[in-house]
Amino acid sequence: QVQLVESGGGLVQVGGSLRLSCAASGRAFSNYAVGWFRQTPENEREYVADISWTGINTHYGDSVKGRFTIARNNTENTVDLQMNSLKPEDTAVYYCAARTGVTSIHAHEYEYWGQGTQVTVSS
Repeated sequence: QVQLVESGGGLVQVGGSLRLSCAASGRAFSNYAVGWFRQTPENEREYVADISWTGINTHYGDSVKGRFTIARNNTENTVDLQMNSLKPEDTAVYYCAARTGVTSIHAHEYEYWGQGTQVTVSS
């Protein structure tokens, strides 16, 4: 069992930056791949980025590639999402999720989810 808690969301102006953090508790977090997803009331949950359990392999959705960076610290049981050059369309609730095995871009393949953190980008 893994418990996930996101933090770091807030209100930021266009072009600004935020750093989201996903803190995990429970057993063997280093064995889990982690993904970040986001959701607005109008849309389905959208894939943002993922990172392998080793931290070596990372992937990004097309809409955030080149602006967001995912990284993990298995000693501290955290996965961070650095978000730069933010746009209004980045406004959403951001969720981290964990799954055993390899990374995935599909939300339904993740076993554990955090409660989400709101990111609002104002123009």
